Amino acid sequence: MTGELVINVTREESRVALLEGGQVVELYIERRRDTSLVGNIYKGRVLKILPGMQSSFIDIGLEKAAFLYVADIMTDMEDYYTAFLYNGMEEPELYTRAEHVEEALSIEELIQEGQELLVQVSKDPIGTKGARVTSYITLPGRYVVLMPNVEHVGISRRIENEEIRANLKAIAAEIRPKGFGLIMRTACEDATPEEIKRDLEFLLLLWDNIQRKKDKVSAPSLLYSDLDLVFRSVRDFMSHDVERLVIDSPEEYERLKEFAGTYFPRLIDRIELYEGREPMFDAFGIELDISRALGRRVWLKSGGYIVIDQTEAMTVIDVNTGKFVGKENLEDTILKTNLEAVKEIAYQVRLRNLGGIIITDFIDMEKIENREKVFKAFVEAMKRDRAKSTIYNISELGIIQMTRKRVRESLGRVLCEQCPYCEGRGFIKSARTVAYEIFRKLKKMNLGGGSMVMIKANSAVAELLSEEERQGLEDIEGAYGIQLIVKEDIKLHQENYEITVL
Repeated sequence: MTGELVINVTREESRVALLEGGQVVELYIERRRDTSLVGNIYKGRVLKILPGMQSSFIDIGLEKAAFLYVADIMTDMEDYYTAFLYNGMEEPELYTRAEHVEEALSIEELIQEGQELLVQVSKDPIGTKGARVTSYITLPGRYVVLMPNVEHVGISRRIENEEIRANLKAIAAEIRPKGFGLIMRTACEDATPEEIKRDLEFLLLLWDNIQRKKDKVSAPSLLYSDLDLVFRSVRDFMSHDVERLVIDSPEEYERLKEFAGTYFPRLIDRIELYEGREPMFDAFGIELDISRALGRRVWLKSGGYIVIDQTEAMTVIDVNTGKFVGKENLEDTILKTNLEAVKEIAYQVRLRNLGGIIITDFIDMEKIENREKVFKAFVEAMKRDRAKSTIYNISELGIIQMTRKRVRESLGRVLCEQCPYCEGRGFIKSARTVAYEIFRKLKKMNLGGGSMVMIKANSAVAELLSEEERQGLEDIEGAYGIQLIVKEDIKLHQENYEITVL
């Protein structure tokens, strides 16, 4: 399926939408104040080692210390595992750790507190967590990824043609410098040997500059910062599947043309400047897709719907028949709803960039063959996803569990913030519940006879106490010989109140 890249650039932020068949499937947002750190290389210092977790905290000059796992520390092993991480634009698993390696060393045997390390950010800070770093450095180009200190050649698994894979492996073996590893990226499929070699020469020069800078500065220091989102989009998305790039900023358009002319001359003809009067994201229908991606409920064409709830630990997706009643038997109605939901769920997972553990609760199916159909359809629908994921077989209850690689915040986390009123719970105590809490509080206060007590409460609670629940207050007044005054305070949260003895 051919695609398009649509790039909206303003003073405040850059937004990149990848369209397939005219529909947004991936969205990347980079705000000037919150630029991604993934790919940045730092000279860091080990602050603290945590033997119980086989990890350590690394000072790289940010507000929160970065996190380094023992598996991410460079050793003498010939192979190591990686899924090339690049600001959420992942290649699939490119090569794997050797199955038979010597027993892993403990973290105390590999690094010491105060030691200086060269590290690269593999995952942005998310929520309360600091950035995750690795000492396995990868420098991405358009055609190859350079891996210093690793003797390995890998070919992107997105290249399936065996003849092309063999040819690329031969090219890599010929141009690979001693002491470096190479990953041949998907874009290599259409590249000439000269273009691949030129890309590698640029990355080697870049690595040489990083090494020279490392020797001149003390930790913590930033040694290398990757390209901005606009340029990264050209480098990482402009494959043969993307037929054109449209951008609405004349200044960035000229920069892109110059950048492409220098490094990727074959892409120049595919870069266009949007000159329409209507805002570009509106003209392409992207704003509407973004609005839908922030909703909890997503309707299916049949009348069914899915509900997406993102929690701290996982994302839970529930499938419902809704208004869809079907025309045949119940099992067929359920199967059709589940199969329709599969496509929408795969789409929403990519668009919202949902990561970590994802649990999907499909409508229960009695027939085993129907459960298998839904599972196979789900696996097939997720194949176009760039992020690495692991999908487990459907259970008897119709539940599919999966994990999806997360290197940046989900779309909802980027565009929204926690509700200050409900504090992310999605619910608050009802006014009546709070009113009854006030009754119990008054009874526990052991107020002396003749006391005058003021109750300050939110408008909804104060109104309830003064009208429907007034009898409750009068009963307390009579039982304890006190006088109660209710005062409305619009500044108070509905769950909060103040009781003062005057």
